[in-house]
Amino acid sequence: MIWMPIVATLCHIIKDGCFLLQKKSIGLFGGGKWNGVGGRLKPGESPEVCVRREVFEETGLKLLNLKFHGILNFYFGDREELDWVVHIFSTTNFEGEPKSSEEGELRWFDFEEIPFEEMWGDDRYWIPLVLKGKNFCGNFYFDEEGKRLLDFDLKSE
Repeated sequence: MIWMPIVATLCHIIKDGCFLLQKKSIGLFGGGKWNGVGGRLKPGESPEVCVRREVFEETGLKLLNLKFHGILNFYFGDREELDWVVHIFSTTNFEGEPKSSEEGELRWFDFEEIPFEEMWGDDRYWIPLVLKGKNFCGNFYFDEEGKRLLDFDLKSE
C-alpha cells in the first residue's frame, strides 16, 4: 500500500498587534487546541486557493494578500512515513469581520498572550518566525496521539 500524506494549509491572520486563532471543535483533528485557520487541499487545488477557501469558509474573511512562509512536515508515532504536509501563510490584509463556524471558536490574541500551552507543541518554535515575517521549513515528530512533541528540526532564512 502506498502511503500518501495529508496536504493542508494554515493561515495566521494578523491585525493591530493581534493574532486570530481558532479553537478547533471537539471531534475534529486538533479538537480543543488553538490554531491558525486552514484545512486540507482538494484534488487539483493549489495551496493558495485552498487557504483562501478555507479561511473564508471558517471565518467569513476574504484574504486580499498572502505571505507564504514555508512548509512544515509532521510525523505521528513510530512511522517513518510523513503524515501531514502543511503550507504556512500569513496575512495582514483582509476584508470582513471574523465569525466563528462549526470548525471552532475564533478569538484575537495579543502577540504577548498567544496561548502556546493550549496549542500544538510545535507552534512555539515557528510562530515567532511568522511574526517576524521569516521564511522557514521544518520537520516535527510527535507521539502517536499528537500530545507530545518528541523531536524537530527547523531551518529559517
